[in-house]
Amino acid sequence: MNATTLLKDAFTGPGALTRLAGAALLLTTLSAQHPHPAFERGREKDLFSLVPNWKFFAPNPATHDYHYLYRTLDESRETSPWIELDLIQDRRMIQAFWFSSRRTEKAVFDICSAIIKNIAKGEDPTGSPPFRVLAEFIRKQIRDAPNVSEVRGFQFSVVRAGGHDDSEDPEVLYVSTYQAMNPVSPGFLRAA
Repeated sequence: MNATTLLKDAFTGPGALTRLAGAALLLTTLSAQHPHPAFERGREKDLFSLVPNWKFFAPNPATHDYHYLYRTLDESRETSPWIELDLIQDRRMIQAFWFSSRRTEKAVFDICSAIIKNIAKGEDPTGSPPFRVLAEFIRKQIRDAPNVSEVRGFQFSVVRAGGHDDSEDPEVLYVSTYQAMNPVSPGFLRAA
């Protein structure tokens, strides 16, 4: 069989319509990944959202890491030193294929990003859902920590660092008010 016959069969033989539709979808998907707006035409005409938008790089990639620190307040009103939560795992080869444990790290990063956006707008994030979720996450980490004595409350901090870039100093982005360890109602623990 020569190349002309193979090409003719691809466009005219049984299943040709399916092959043509698949080829068109593949070409449209690949072209839609290009950052130039001219390549978005195929997606604009896609009424049923069949063409995926898989950008190889995010439009605003994360260039910093967030570090989460907390300190506790015990029943005698003694404050512990700041303790860093270790959320970022060392990477292993298997994680290139299956990395479900990164979901927690990513969720906390996204929640923190939402809190930082509220702060950038000049809003107090303390009553917001992202703040409550992050505070509850840290509360659980404190409860699960070994050798925890009676903790009355805690305070947490979000610090932004350059990751592997050592030329940039870490920057404290947010320090919360003290939170009750066992909140009765939404509110804050006020240290006297």
